[in-house]
Amino acid sequence: MSTTANLATKGPVYDAGNDTIVIVKVLEAIPGGKTLDVTSYTPDVIPAGHLIIKETSTGVLKPMPISGTEYADLPASHIYEGVLISTILKAKPFAGIMVRGTVNKNASFYGIASVLTAVKSALPLIRFTQD
Repeated sequence: MSTTANLATKGPVYDAGNDTIVIVKVLEAIPGGKTLDVTSYTPDVIPAGHLIIKETSTGVLKPMPISGTEYADLPASHIYEGVLISTILKAKPFAGIMVRGTVNKNASFYGIASVLTAVKSALPLIRFTQD
């Protein structure tokens, strides 16, 4: 009797084709990445370019809340921490987080206009450009 493995097993499907368009250049990231707390985040996928926030009392990192196709308000007792480098699944929230580099804001999945001024002030080493 021989043991066989199914090499055709398919994992979850999501589109990461926009990642290199959204994240133009990564100059510095949080070493080793971080695991995000996704308990309040409802979509199954967190797209590249998503804003990452930190709860100030615990240091826990989370995806920025969203409202429809836009970012929601920054929750109380949270600060902007960085930008997600590549698309990840909510079920596997292991995140590479950019703290210095360039993001194409017009290619980001969620609209950033309502929070852009505050984000630029909090993350001065990240340039938000457009093509």
